[in-house]
Amino acid sequence: MLDLQEIRKEIDQVDSEMLELFEKRMELCTQVAEFKIENGKPVFDRAREQEKLERLKRQASTPFAEMGAQELFSQIMAISRKLQYTILTEKGQEEPSEYQMVEALPMDRAKVVFQGVEGAYSFAAMKSFFGPQVQSFHVRTWKDAMEAIAWGDADYAVLPIENSTAGIVADIYDLLVKYHHYIVGEQIVRAEHVLMGVPGTSLEEIKTVYSHPQGLWQCRKFLEQHPGWEQVDFDNTATAARKVAQDGDKSQAAIASRYAAEHYGLEILKEGITSSSSNATRFIIVSKKKMFLKGAGKVSICFELPHERGSLYNILSHVIYNNLNMTKIESRPIPEKNWEYRFFVDFEGNLGDSGVKNALRGIEQEARRLRIFGNY
Repeated sequence: MLDLQEIRKEIDQVDSEMLELFEKRMELCTQVAEFKIENGKPVFDRAREQEKLERLKRQASTPFAEMGAQELFSQIMAISRKLQYTILTEKGQEEPSEYQMVEALPMDRAKVVFQGVEGAYSFAAMKSFFGPQVQSFHVRTWKDAMEAIAWGDADYAVLPIENSTAGIVADIYDLLVKYHHYIVGEQIVRAEHVLMGVPGTSLEEIKTVYSHPQGLWQCRKFLEQHPGWEQVDFDNTATAARKVAQDGDKSQAAIASRYAAEHYGLEILKEGITSSSSNATRFIIVSKKKMFLKGAGKVSICFELPHERGSLYNILSHVIYNNLNMTKIESRPIPEKNWEYRFFVDFEGNLGDSGVKNALRGIEQEARRLRIFGNY
């Protein structure tokens, strides 16, 4: 009869032997790294690794062992590469950085562009980040804002990238790929919608409410209490407020921010109408300059991967191995390549940290393409 305790003892013994062999292998990898440093050779040799995995697979005695050997040695090789990247960094073999570390963002006489109109949440985000005296102008689309930076008409742009209830703003991710601009900051603005109208308006006089479709949806519980009101979509909450102010009609109301009410001289008729009190939008501050603050704590990157088993896992393992905390991952289809995707990842860290340098070196060598969007 099988003795479970005896079997476990044998497993422990095998594990100890495997650990000893693993450490010996890592010592040899250290020597490999030193050789590569002396001879200027890259750490990652995809062809050699594939050849070795195939050879090990053929040496296995059963189909199960073939799969297991391939998975086991794939991970051992990945760990080996990470060790070599670390040694390269410790030996001062770092890739030259195009990013400039700054104590503070240059804001003297800076001009800022935002999409929408005065009173929109992007306007509020800009005021919160740059201060009330900021020189600014608005454009119609997010693409126009990116163009304004590209042509030098603006130093910074304020763009929404994520809403806590509606999710990511996918078009912004696509624009970040298209334009070689960089994220240098972020600002979170709570979406505290209010109902506003011409001064002196009562709720009983209202017949029509204007707002962005998301604004109407986010206030749906309040609007359900007034089934007689017609709800009309507008392209922006602030433009809805501007329409009500320009028309001067007490039968009209708008749902927008209190910034919009103040800017257009409207009276706040009802506060606290948002269905979720935790609703907020994250805005990014984008610049043409490659710079990051000395105390920046978040890195945003984008990469593409080959269609291979485990490729995403292997790339993300560089984040894990270097003790970095990944805070976000998104994917977007690559327009010119059917069924292939770009991955967008945020993780905690600073471009000056050795762990971040190691992770980015590994990702750059093993991904098909890497873009660092910014450190902020």
